[in-house]
Amino acid sequence: MLSDMKVAVLVDAENIAPKYAKLVIAEASRFGNVICKRIYGDWSDAGLSSWREPIMESSFNSVQQFHNTKGKNSSDSALIIDAMDILHGAKYQCICIISSDSDFTRLASRLRESEIYVVGMGEQKTPATFRNACDKFLYLDLLYEAIAKDSKKVSEKKSSIKKQMSVEESGLNMQLIITEIDSIISNESSEDGWILLAELGNGLSKKLPDFDVRNFGCSKLSQFIKALDKYELKSETPDEGGPKVYSVKKMVSKK
Repeated sequence: MLSDMKVAVLVDAENIAPKYAKLVIAEASRFGNVICKRIYGDWSDAGLSSWREPIMESSFNSVQQFHNTKGKNSSDSALIIDAMDILHGAKYQCICIISSDSDFTRLASRLRESEIYVVGMGEQKTPATFRNACDKFLYLDLLYEAIAKDSKKVSEKKSSIKKQMSVEESGLNMQLIITEIDSIISNESSEDGWILLAELGNGLSKKLPDFDVRNFGCSKLSQFIKALDKYELKSETPDEGGPKVYSVKKMVSKK
């Protein structure tokens, strides 16, 4: 299970704002036990001084990497080398790469080839090449904004979903999300048209690594599906006193 994994968190400090430090650790912890926390940068650069407090608060191990050439991010190479060392050490099952930089695309692909679960975290500006190379990609700016606001009421979620921006080939593109949902239901549902919500969620994560219902103001996939007004949702309790199991199917159009 994902929650049983040993997790390493590698942060490109020259590409990520320090305000995301606590959020990064909180999200990484959802995938397992965060054991390794490293952050890379040229700490002689005054521009990174704002990272000092977040590094201490989150107990990051800071790695110094001087700039050999002006304008070049030399931290990338240090992070990549450490990631490969972690891979060959065979102690971790999940590596979180915290950056909005497409330079880590090949690294993510290589780690996945070795059956490492790769989680990317960055802002919406992150190129699709890196997002899609990860098993899961999280938008830190959207999550940070959602946390900063008061909890939204369920009645407001439809408005939040409709207002969400559309990014081509992204888990933020509502039309693409709906197309993928329809495809999964059509191909994977039982003869009566129903599919387990958990199976639908797994299918979406595989096709759209950056899809996350929290980007749309929802806390659960069931809330997101219900707010779309395009699908029927039902719940059952197979075992007495056990958790509810949700199923979903396409809504029959009313003539």
